[in-house]
Amino acid sequence: MSAAELWQQILWPLCKLVGLVSVGLFIGNLIEALHWTRFVARLAMPLARVGRLCEISAASFSVAFVSGITANTMLAEAYDQGKLTRRELILSNLFNSVPTYFLHLPSMVFITAPILKSAALVYLGITVGSAVLRSVCILVVGRFLLAGIDRCHAAELPSEERIGLRQVLDKTWKRFRRRIKKIVMITVPIYIGVHFAHEFGFFAAAEGFLATHMGWLSWLHPQAVGIIVFQLAAEFSAGMAAAGALLDAGSMAQRDVVMALIVGNVLSSPMRAFRHQFPYYAGIYKPVLALELIVCSQGFRVASLVVCGAAYYWLS
Repeated sequence: MSAAELWQQILWPLCKLVGLVSVGLFIGNLIEALHWTRFVARLAMPLARVGRLCEISAASFSVAFVSGITANTMLAEAYDQGKLTRRELILSNLFNSVPTYFLHLPSMVFITAPILKSAALVYLGITVGSAVLRSVCILVVGRFLLAGIDRCHAAELPSEERIGLRQVLDKTWKRFRRRIKKIVMITVPIYIGVHFAHEFGFFAAAEGFLATHMGWLSWLHPQAVGIIVFQLAAEFSAGMAAAGALLDAGSMAQRDVVMALIVGNVLSSPMRAFRHQFPYYAGIYKPVLALELIVCSQGFRVASLVVCGAAYYWLS
């Protein structure tokens, strides 16, 4: 490969990609630091009443838009004090998975958009749709399984901490520096590796392997295997980088890339969630209960992703 080809095919696209991701990540972190989700949390009380959830659950739901750990601590204390039954605790914890997703949505948007371009809108639309679907299902289940709200105990939201512009910028910059290093260290080598793997026929060989050994994934594009493998072996941004490289090379259509990311998300998220969630869940709840909550949460999340992904697959 000549110097001109190296610059045109790898270095210049990477420079644009890292630059756009850096700007987007900073903006996303700034939006998160400003607690953009607080206005959404005001809807919590009416929604909780629809699902016959207690005020404690509604308060925890609102706090989850800012801190998942604080929200779980509120539920654990209410459960230990007998203010919530085990069924109510599980439903409330499942309900809180939605604000936890929206908490980091700005960063996801500004990271995926430069890498996936128009495919980012479709992928994020599916994940947001699955989150909304989970909320609706919880409210419907709670409506049928829970008794009236007269059993509930009063609860108040923690007072909001007012922070100045300097504190917001400091928090944004610290989070940006920590996350951009990790993203660049993952994205750059994977982008380069996928480019050369495509050039040297790796994905053509993967096509033959997929046809022979992985018939249950035969409905996927053969090159989707690379995206799924990176999502299983590394972090979410690794699969995103591989998808971006294949899109830029014109090797996969938008629909194929989106489905590969959904499948990789479904296969990788349970173990990754256990690895990241269980340590602090076990510190808040009893270990057996913590494991039960994680299993219920991830099972429900995977089911909603499968439903939304299948709907997109058949409709597209």
